[in-house]
Amino acid sequence: MHSPDKVDLQLLGALCADPRSTFVALAQQLHLSRNTVQARMSRLEESNAFLAFDRRVNPVALGYPLTAFIEVHVQQKRLAQIVAELARIPEIVQAHGMSGATDILVRVVCTDADDLFRIDGTILACEGVERTETSLAMGELIPYRITPLLERSHP
Repeated sequence: MHSPDKVDLQLLGALCADPRSTFVALAQQLHLSRNTVQARMSRLEESNAFLAFDRRVNPVALGYPLTAFIEVHVQQKRLAQIVAELARIPEIVQAHGMSGATDILVRVVCTDADDLFRIDGTILACEGVERTETSLAMGELIPYRITPLLERSHP
């Protein structure tokens, strides 16, 4: 991504406040021309400034009220194969390669404890997975956010 300037940061901040804003509304709010907003938004989109829309869909609304984090310990030589297998498990909504004792940190959503047990078993069945450690999220204390970073980037 290109380095965002003050106008880009203002656009992103306005979108964080109201993601459904139109180009016209953003232009009026930020005292810019519609063409400027459209060009800036196109440039931001081309530079991958925006995440996929599905990150805004709440899994609870889909019937998955529980979130868990599973630490996956793997045989490193099979990492790519394991990641491909994990990507086929629909309840895995995110996975990160980690430094330290854990190889992969997986975020899963599930319907209940039995569902979590099934998902963990599916992960353990992947060839090259040595063991897992599962922690159930008791609540989201700080939701995903970008606004503080935007505010920090400009006065």
